[in-house]
Amino acid sequence: MGVGETSRDRIARRAAREIKDGMVVNLGIGIPTRVADFIPEGTHVVFHAENGILGTGPTPLAGEEDGFLCNAGGYPVTLATGASYCDSAIAFAMIRRGAIDMTVLGALEVSEQGDLANWIVPGKRTAGIGGAMELAQKAKRVVAVMNHVNRDGKSKIRKRCELPLTAPRCVDFIITEMAVMEVTPEGLVLREIMSPHTVEEVIQCTEAELIIPQHVDIIT
Repeated sequence: MGVGETSRDRIARRAAREIKDGMVVNLGIGIPTRVADFIPEGTHVVFHAENGILGTGPTPLAGEEDGFLCNAGGYPVTLATGASYCDSAIAFAMIRRGAIDMTVLGALEVSEQGDLANWIVPGKRTAGIGGAMELAQKAKRVVAVMNHVNRDGKSKIRKRCELPLTAPRCVDFIITEMAVMEVTPEGLVLREIMSPHTVEEVIQCTEAELIIPQHVDIIT
C-alpha cells in the first residue's frame, strides 16, 4: 500500500485494472466513485451515470466542484473531453439495452453464487435501490467492491445473502481490502491476496466456500 493510500483507495485502484480500453463503465456510489481516479494512463473509457451524463471524468479537486454537476449519487464529478448529456430515460435505456460493458458496485453482501445485496439493511434508513437493480442484471460484467467484513466482524462474502437481494447471480468479480475473488460455475475462486494478508486469513474471514488454486497472486 502506498504512503497515504487508504484501503478504499487500494480497492478502487485494483478495480480500475478491470477496465479495458474502449469500455463504457458505470460506477456506483462509495468506493466505486474512486475508480475513475485510478484509470491507467492511455486507457480510453467512457463513464456512464444514470442521471444522464456520458463521459464523467476524475473527482474534482477540493474547492473546484461545480454545484450543478454531479453523478447519480449526488457526488461532484468532472467532465472528460467529448462528454455529453441525456435525460434519465435514455440513460436507463442504455443500461436496459445492454450497452454498459461493466459496472462497479458497492456491496453489503455477496454470496458464493454471485447474488448481490447492496441497497438496504432492514430497519436502517436508505435512499432507495436506485439504478443498481438494473445495472446488476443488464451490465455485461459486474464487479463488487467492499470491505471484507462488516462492522461486527462478520463476513460479507456469504454462502447465502441474509440481506434483501438487489439481483441474483449477477456478480462476476469481488474485490475487498483482503482479496480478489472470481465467481465461476464451479464456485468462488480466490485469485489474488492483498499484502500483508494471507490465504489463511482470507479463509478465516470468509463464510463462503473458497476454491484455492495452486497459484494465488500477491498484490503488494
